[in-house]
Amino acid sequence: MELNAKQKQLVEKSRWDFSDLRALFLNCTLKRTPEPSHTDGLIDIPRAILEQNGVVVEVLRPVDHDIAYGVSIDMTEHGWERDEWPRIYAKALAADILVLATPIWLGEKSAICTKIVERLYAASGEKNERGQYIYYNRVGGCLVTGNEDGAKHCGMNLLYSLQHIGYAVPPQADAYWVGEAGPGPSYCDEESGGRENEFTQRSACFMAWNLLHLARMIKDAGGLPAHGNTS
Repeated sequence: MELNAKQKQLVEKSRWDFSDLRALFLNCTLKRTPEPSHTDGLIDIPRAILEQNGVVVEVLRPVDHDIAYGVSIDMTEHGWERDEWPRIYAKALAADILVLATPIWLGEKSAICTKIVERLYAASGEKNERGQYIYYNRVGGCLVTGNEDGAKHCGMNLLYSLQHIGYAVPPQADAYWVGEAGPGPSYCDEESGGRENEFTQRSACFMAWNLLHLARMIKDAGGLPAHGNTS
């Protein structure tokens, strides 16, 4: 991914060291790898910003994995023969930054994205060594793309869900692109203008930097104080 001139300048002028941070993007497309994903195209912007700041980044498509339905960490303990979620959950716990990315279908996030939110929620009762809920001291954001309306609705839902289970959400922690009303080109299609859209480019840049800054602040502070938020 080639960053634009402004985005490159911001990376070059950064005075912060983010090289000890890890980020996980969960692309909740309905398309299996290697089928091209417009959501991947939008992920490319914050991914490039994070990687050029030394962050270790992984992008994973949950649809490529056999993930059971349910609200327990490992659904093989509840009758399912296979469940690859525990391995993805471990990656989420190892990441300082989690970004949920989804296409829009009928104004809503994808079915895969709903499943991922449910599986994240399954561990919301787990505690860290301080007695805080397990997702504390991590930051979260979201990306939404589609050729129909619903981006802000999806963002509202995802950011609420992330903060509710313990993620810290910085200002402007979302970015999106949608086309004109009705059927039409999607983000990566040449005729869409998605990759050149100034608002989307700026929003994705803001999101990336705000995630970096908040993750840096939390890590340098040794985490959020465990006063008043344990049970």
